[in-house]
Amino acid sequence: MKAHLRSVVRSGKFMVGFIIFASILLFSFIYPFFNPGNPLAMIGYNSFTKPGTYISLYDSMETRRTYIFRLPEAELARVASKLDDRDRGLIREWLILFNKQENAGIRESEIDIENTTSLLSLWWEYYTEDIRVEGLTIAGRRELSRLDQRLDGLFYTDDRHVMSYNQETGEHDILFAVITVDDYVHIDDVANSIHLPLGTDGFGRDMLKQLVSAIGTSLWIGLIAGCVATSIGLVLGLVAGYVGGIVDDIIMFITNLFTVIPGFVLLILIANSMTQFERGPVTVAIVIGLTSWVWTTRSVRSQVMSLRNRDHVNLSKLSGHSMPRIIAKDVLPYLASYVVMAFILQISSGILSEAGLSMLGLGPSTTTTATLGLMMDWSIMKSTAHITGAWWAYYPVIIVIALISFSLNLMNTGLDQVFNPQLRD
Repeated sequence: MKAHLRSVVRSGKFMVGFIIFASILLFSFIYPFFNPGNPLAMIGYNSFTKPGTYISLYDSMETRRTYIFRLPEAELARVASKLDDRDRGLIREWLILFNKQENAGIRESEIDIENTTSLLSLWWEYYTEDIRVEGLTIAGRRELSRLDQRLDGLFYTDDRHVMSYNQETGEHDILFAVITVDDYVHIDDVANSIHLPLGTDGFGRDMLKQLVSAIGTSLWIGLIAGCVATSIGLVLGLVAGYVGGIVDDIIMFITNLFTVIPGFVLLILIANSMTQFERGPVTVAIVIGLTSWVWTTRSVRSQVMSLRNRDHVNLSKLSGHSMPRIIAKDVLPYLASYVVMAFILQISSGILSEAGLSMLGLGPSTTTTATLGLMMDWSIMKSTAHITGAWWAYYPVIIVIALISFSLNLMNTGLDQVFNPQLRD
């Protein structure tokens, strides 16, 4: 036993998979202590807030200290932030059409929409409202004219006067503060701020807090599903392989029947037959386990059939030992490593099955906890995050699912190389 444990620890594939899986598990356990609270609480009024740090604009004006900085690129950065992709695309389109018409010698490689300085230099050098460029509609020319006026207005950096409301006169006539372009406040001086490493989802909920909670719930679902599937497959495989005869025929008939019917289709039918309020995380996990024991049964049966006629088993039979004792003492220990590997794969399969069910709207129905599958359903199917460009609402979930499956399969491969003589170096 100790030799096997040493071999497992020395297995590079197993250790890499174990470290990845343990890191995910440890992070999901520790993070709630630093950021407690309901993971499904709606903290934002906007859908799909992008990742970053947010400070209260109201409280930032209440800070006692204001710092003066004169950054050399501040004005350019201010302009760049107000030019969206559509504006940059319009400028590029006009420059290309203008160059074709007037043969101005502008290279398309020079028209870099990411370089604000270069783009505006070309725009101000060549654009005038009087030029009629072929290929532009009247609406397009008017839009370009409005864009040119707006660009000129971006460089007016007059001081901002903040007025307070006067309750006596009912007007905003009390000067509260004067804000200049060189005024800055320290983020620690602002009373209220929030850091959202993964932004918020379509319902205004903290994505990272939700993801951490979902990892724990999905692992719990995978664990329950793995226990149910492995237990059923182990018991049926042991009985069928050791007893044989009519018992083996009956068990294999049932196993073949479930093999013919695709497991995921059967899972969908069972989940769909339950009402929305019956599909809790534990119920879904049990259903997944009840539909994914087939390949474990077949594999265990084939292993037991090769063990039941060995000398130590025959010796136990001649000694008068009962069948349960022979299976427990003389057969099961030889299957322990295989059962552990099957259990690991069943956990991975359970997590993936829950994700697939949830994407179809048949996953756990809960308003208090999240799962990885439900997060995919909420972001893509319910809120169309992939269309709006809110990558942070589904990419982290996909990466976590992939990492969990990859780590578990890597652990299984490492164990297989240790316990399978045919795969040893």
